[in-house]
Amino acid sequence: MSTTAWRRLRSLSVPLPDLSFLLDLSRSSLPLDALVADPLVATAFPKAFAEMAALEAGAIANPDEGRRVGHYWLRSPALAPDEETRRAVEETLASVKSFAADVHAGRVQPARGGLFRNLLVVGIGGSALGPQLAADALTTPADRMRPFFLDNTDPDGIARELSRIAQAGGLAATLVVVVSKSGGTKETRNGMLAASRAYAAEGLSFARHAVAVTGHGSELDAVAAREGWIARFPMWDWVGGRTSETSAVGLLPLALQGVDVDALLAGAAACDAATRVPDVARNPAAALALAWYRETDGRGAKDMVVLPYKDRFLLLSRYLQQLVMESLGKEKDLAGNVVRQGIAVYGNKGSTDQHAFVQQLRDGVPNFFVTFLEVARDREDGVPSAEVEPDVTAGDYLLGFLLGTRTALSQNGRPSITITVPDASPRTLGLLIALFERTVGLYASLVGINAYHQPGVEAGKKAAASVLALQVRLLEALRGERGSFRTAEGWAEALGAGEETETLWKLLEHLAANPARGVARRAGPTPFDATFGVPA
Repeated sequence: MSTTAWRRLRSLSVPLPDLSFLLDLSRSSLPLDALVADPLVATAFPKAFAEMAALEAGAIANPDEGRRVGHYWLRSPALAPDEETRRAVEETLASVKSFAADVHAGRVQPARGGLFRNLLVVGIGGSALGPQLAADALTTPADRMRPFFLDNTDPDGIARELSRIAQAGGLAATLVVVVSKSGGTKETRNGMLAASRAYAAEGLSFARHAVAVTGHGSELDAVAAREGWIARFPMWDWVGGRTSETSAVGLLPLALQGVDVDALLAGAAACDAATRVPDVARNPAAALALAWYRETDGRGAKDMVVLPYKDRFLLLSRYLQQLVMESLGKEKDLAGNVVRQGIAVYGNKGSTDQHAFVQQLRDGVPNFFVTFLEVARDREDGVPSAEVEPDVTAGDYLLGFLLGTRTALSQNGRPSITITVPDASPRTLGLLIALFERTVGLYASLVGINAYHQPGVEAGKKAAASVLALQVRLLEALRGERGSFRTAEGWAEALGAGEETETLWKLLEHLAANPARGVARRAGPTPFDATFGVPA
């Protein structure tokens, strides 16, 4: 390493020695003195630190929805702004651990007796991405239950996962955890209904195998209470889905899997403490937010490529896609001005990425910065990594490829950030979750947006509802004129929905592709001239 590179490493790194953690910004675009002399350090960060402190104290940090933002209280309930909230967090954690212990000991049993061996989590977005990341990152041969996920409304995907469960002991030994804060999320409802029907098809009581994680009084809460599900755990309106991994959303599946949830919470709490420090040079989340701002010109001018050099963290990029893009991808700032903010996130894993898209990263369009994740420990089971050459192990190669890729990018002016953690333990995962949650919050303050709402997601849900309402009308018309075949334009005219011709054509093609729907298709000169109808 050159003297200049060594100076940059010492000047542009934020270590947390007690956590064996290092944030290395030396290969970023930041100048040598950025952590103390960047103009944002004196102008914008004091306000960002004050806003974060107010958020943690219970201020309304999500003004559009009039909500507090309290995911930090989940791992430090003593900091909750009132006794009721503190007690709710502590009691829920105790209930999660007690319930998992009862399941493992057979005090909570499947309908036909024995032990629950499988866990099926039904959710979407933050109700699935965090649990999926944690389940994959923290799995060991000693897992008490094997996790599966229904995280979409794709019938084929649902069937495939249910088939995997059938090969792993079947539904009779499977506990289902349905996660939805509102209780009205359609994708989750569809997965729940599919699972319920699968249990019924095997003569099993779904309720005797089902647990809900949801808001008090939600649609899901009412269903679980009415049907007598095994248990219900709370989601609070002050915890967003994408920041819910340290709530019952993430802790219940992990505890059932057999993971030490206290260690996860301890790692998150330790990182929270370190990232409350109002000093950019000593606060890794603040330093990371500064790097994001400068690499993207504070307006999302570049994408973030996440490259964890550890298979256990493969899903980190997917998790961060939601956390970062849903939090920061906003049309308007807090003052109502159109700003169109956001940072696009994508990634793979090292060294697989070197055989996928690193060629473009080094030589192609320079529209990105890389975040490398280095994990010091080769194996979580403690078994030494075998040598593949004299004095060289497969783990040495993995680090070599990380450092080599970082150097190759740097030589061509491509910026990168490197985060080093000691292992892939529950404590480390908790640390990483807390680090990125705080970085997102601080960055949002720098650019003046609300990181805690998602109006674009809600707009998509409303648009989907209108499409499905149109399909209901279309099917009524098709069935009302059995034997009548028309083009999409013809059916649009019949429905008085000329502006929806394209959507109607898509609906007709989909219905015809699935014979059970009863809609037939007759080919025309082009796909757009095909006719559709319900045979007489």
